[in-house]
Amino acid sequence: MHPLDHIVVAVYLLVTLGLGVYFGRHQSRREFFAAGGSMGWMVVGLSVMATLFSSNSFVMYPSAAFGSSLRVGLALVAFTAMSPLVVWVFIPVYSRLACSTAYDYLEKRFHVSVRCLASGLFILLRIGWMASATYAASFVIASIAEIPQVAVILSLGVVAIAYTMMGGLRAVMWTDVIQFFIFATTILLALGLLVSRSGLGIGEITTTYFEGRSNLMFDFTPSMALNFGSWAILIGSFLEALSAFGADQVAVQRYISARSVRTSQIGFGINLLGMWIVIPGLLAIGVGLFAYYEHHPQELLPILEQSKLAVPDGITLDQVGAAVRSANLSDKALPQFVRLHFPPGMVGLFLAALMAAVMSSIDSGIHSVTTAVIIDFRDRLRPAWRPQDGARDVTLIRCLVVIIGGLSITLACFVGELGGVFEIAKKTTAAFGGPLLAVFILALFFRRASTPGAFIGALLGAATTMLLMKRNGDWFSMWFWPIGFGLTMIIGLLTSLVWQIERDRQRTPLTFWEVMRRDAEPDTTYGASDEVS
Repeated sequence: MHPLDHIVVAVYLLVTLGLGVYFGRHQSRREFFAAGGSMGWMVVGLSVMATLFSSNSFVMYPSAAFGSSLRVGLALVAFTAMSPLVVWVFIPVYSRLACSTAYDYLEKRFHVSVRCLASGLFILLRIGWMASATYAASFVIASIAEIPQVAVILSLGVVAIAYTMMGGLRAVMWTDVIQFFIFATTILLALGLLVSRSGLGIGEITTTYFEGRSNLMFDFTPSMALNFGSWAILIGSFLEALSAFGADQVAVQRYISARSVRTSQIGFGINLLGMWIVIPGLLAIGVGLFAYYEHHPQELLPILEQSKLAVPDGITLDQVGAAVRSANLSDKALPQFVRLHFPPGMVGLFLAALMAAVMSSIDSGIHSVTTAVIIDFRDRLRPAWRPQDGARDVTLIRCLVVIIGGLSITLACFVGELGGVFEIAKKTTAAFGGPLLAVFILALFFRRASTPGAFIGALLGAATTMLLMKRNGDWFSMWFWPIGFGLTMIIGLLTSLVWQIERDRQRTPLTFWEVMRRDAEPDTTYGASDEVS
């Protein structure tokens, strides 16, 4: 790394810490959790985009395009298809019921036990997601900067915990906005450099990528074991995105922070637009890497030599790329290009983009998990534990941020044993995300869905999915999303048919249609007279 790269990285880290200090003044509980309900559509949209896009995506999309195919790009179709449900169902429901968390709605619809179970599943999902997202980008940062990966995880984790603890949601969202522009700029510069260094035109790059290969864009073969199969991408990504943007506290936290329902809805549109810009850009980087290394295969040899796998005997240069891909080393192609070809300053910018992706995953995760623990568990189940003094309450909340953040970055040091970046990302979320989404769908659209049905369905759905995941390691990971969702729906509906508790019989179910007939309730979640700290 050139001194200029160190300066770029240092400036970025100092700016993020500075935002935490700036927004940390005069923090109340409502300000810490919901940014005072004052955020505009641009900040909401870019924050959702940067947060849920994550470092997994920043590394995974180029790796998938270089290593396997462009079929993963079908996720954009799935994201677009699920958007109307988020905009016209989930966001209005949370607003009209003045929900303090996403899982507050489940108590209003079912019972506090379902709220706690769903919130617990979210906490497990999000901690696993934070660990995998941190691992994914820290792996690339460590390989480029040539420093231990554990050191990267710990240092970035400490910075993200620090500004989240000080500045609350407002600091998290504004750093997310900065982080979005950093990695969007980096994608454009990386594409330009790839084309320049390859010496190929756009047409030649495309021809090199597709020549002699089939099913790169679509493959509807009905197979559970097919990597990046089109059915698995379309169905799994639809459910994953609907869970992330509709039933996940990370996104709901941002909807709650918006000035109005309309602000949240426009913000979600900005988020979708951002995805249609960033994801094709990352896939294009993977295509460019493939074409570049096909013409410069000698630059991939160190990846094989440094891996634990032996270099195949008699391998020729034109076989090196295929050997890297078959050895599941595609994640290392982009770091290798950065090390060899990025000029001074741009390496630092690339590292800052990866750091931004890491920290946007950590800050939003620990903030939303802290929110769930405090509001869904402590305040709801043990209200006597909430200090009467607002300043002391904010101090305790900040301490919890540190504890949860410490747990997440510790786990991030050990998730590498799960496999490649894509596998890590999906395995750590599918088992809990699918059942969690199913509970919301039962609540919103099925009048006969009961409390026992939702509770037992989610519990058995998550447990069965984890068992299947363990016993069928060769199944493509995206299939576990429809498996977890489908099992929970079936078990929940069947249980509801035979088990209706008296509480459910005596009241009108608070489905989507019933909620839309109601007037919005006043928001009393955080209290109007919270003290500041």
